[in-house]
Amino acid sequence: MSDVGIVAIVLLACAVLVLVGAEWPRLSERFGSPAWAARSRRRRKERLQLIQGREEGDDEFAKSVERDLANLPVIEERDDRSRR
Repeated sequence: MSDVGIVAIVLLACAVLVLVGAEWPRLSERFGSPAWAARSRRRRKERLQLIQGREEGDDEFAKSVERDLANLPVIEERDDRSRR
């Protein structure tokens, strides 16, 4: 390769770098991490399906929650006024 070819390649590379630098805000908006995350989330949400539960199952669930709450240990509250 001649010296002119090397100079042309270097000038072309510099022109590409200047162009990318000038367009960086717009490119990062489109291809940056937040944009990528938003597109990824949108794709995942498109694949979601709503599953309807059975109504008799709701009663069983409510009863199990009430039973679990009733079985929780109870801690006596302390009087905070004694520390003042």
